Amino acid sequence: MKDAFDQWSEWENKLLQSELAIPVEIWRPISRLSIEDRLVRQKVNEAVARHKEPDVG
Repeated sequence: MKDAFDQWSEWENKLLQSELAIPVEIWRPISRLSIEDRLVRQKVNEAVARHKEPDVG
């Protein structure tokens, strides 16, 4: 199974005419990372995991 980093990388590097999509639950937290952090598997996967955690409070 592909992790968030793999899904993001495939989507980010897709051909322009490709209809490949990723869920907003993956796109949103990664798009908020710096360009440099988007290249680090651990940071990408952690950002997505944090985004999926329920809000407490």
